[in-house]
Amino acid sequence: MFLIPAIDLRGGRCVRLFQGDFGAETRYEHSPRELLDRYRSLGATWVHVVDLDGARDGVLANREVILDLAARGGPKLQVGGGIRSAQVVEDLISSGIERVVIGSAAVERPDDVIAWSSRFGADRICLALDVRHDAHGEPQVRTRGWKSATAISLWEALAVFPAAAVHNVLCTDIERDGALTGPNLDLYREAVARFPRVAWQASGGVRDAADLAALARIGVAAAVSGKALLEERITPEELRPFLPDASSPASTSATARS
Repeated sequence: MFLIPAIDLRGGRCVRLFQGDFGAETRYEHSPRELLDRYRSLGATWVHVVDLDGARDGVLANREVILDLAARGGPKLQVGGGIRSAQVVEDLISSGIERVVIGSAAVERPDDVIAWSSRFGADRICLALDVRHDAHGEPQVRTRGWKSATAISLWEALAVFPAAAVHNVLCTDIERDGALTGPNLDLYREAVARFPRVAWQASGGVRDAADLAALARIGVAAAVSGKALLEERITPEELRPFLPDASSPASTSATARS
């Protein structure tokens, strides 16, 4: 399992929301460029970038910032938030974005998303199926920047996609997002058991290296983390096992002596 650091953008700035609430925003002084450079130096091979304005309004609003990050090289970017047409998918991929993250459209227009997967390649598409649990404990998908509830469970939303169309699925437990309460291990354990062919990305609640290790034992492909990294709650040494390009302690020491 590897770690994918997250950069959430609102009005061109780096922010974090609590449980997806736009009224519960924390702003950070780091610029998007500074954060990308920091995650590159830690050894990240992927960075997850979210256009929060786009997720809420359905129109990619931070495109210039996102393309600036892509032009800097280094980690591959997967980008989500307001991507609801083939034209936007094509624009981002042709501009250097490695993978686009599709949320609302995946639930509301799955046939279109299956067509995009065929056209651009399943590895260039990641479904974002983000959930709140109902009174019976079922993970129900939410859309439109998490504002709109659906009657569709996580399992039902994914079952309509043929295996060839979906390689990557990002699943956020909204109640854990930005809360630093630990990931929902039961949710991801069930996800891996039900859909073992999928490369699951777990998001929401990561607070320390023990959480990353627990997700690795479950068998998820990647963990997406924002707040814990922004607030440096996990040391570079603790992150090293989950960052493919991280320097080993020995090589770091050798570089320091040279």
